[in-house]
Amino acid sequence: MRSYGQLCALAKALDLVGDRWTLLIVRELLIRETCRYTDLRSGLPGIATNLLAERLDELVEAGLVSREAAPPPIATTVYRLTDRGRQLEPVVEALGRWGAPLLATATGKEAFLSHWLALPARLYVRDTTPKAPSVRVELRPGGEPITLETVGDGSVRTRIGATGHADATLEGPPQVVLHLLTRKVTLSAARKRGVRLHGDPKVLRRFGPKPAAQAPA
Repeated sequence: MRSYGQLCALAKALDLVGDRWTLLIVRELLIRETCRYTDLRSGLPGIATNLLAERLDELVEAGLVSREAAPPPIATTVYRLTDRGRQLEPVVEALGRWGAPLLATATGKEAFLSHWLALPARLYVRDTTPKAPSVRVELRPGGEPITLETVGDGSVRTRIGATGHADATLEGPPQVVLHLLTRKVTLSAARKRGVRLHGDPKVLRRFGPKPAAQAPA
């Protein structure tokens, strides 16, 4: 692992997570929590196999990721963030907010995997009526669906995969779906931009932007 060789907290942090692909590995582990090597590789289009193995070794050595053998029926090696590694979530969230305006310059040639929407949905969306019965919304931005569920404390839980009994389903461009859930666009405007809603539109009233005071630091 290369080092800047500086007695500076930022430099020390970048010694551990500043290399290419490292924070994207952290992103995958924040989304899936527990990952097989094949999960990580499929979630990181463009990474070389040997580079992924090298980055994982470095993260394990740094105490940011744990590597363990999963029992049957999985019976393979799995990776998950340690407590120290999970402390990177606010860092990833802040970089995501900073980089969001850059999405406007997308060329259309960039890779996109639908499960990437799970992390911003969890970080930026809140339940506006936490005392009401739980609701589930299935997001279909193309590819693997994502389930968004209210959990009773004002936050939402996301998981990859469909739900058998969604109260509503949203299909369409991922950015527009996220803007709809955070009330940056109306349902009418979202529909004009390719979003399709199946189910009760009133369910969408349960969701709104997470206030700055509640958002990750």
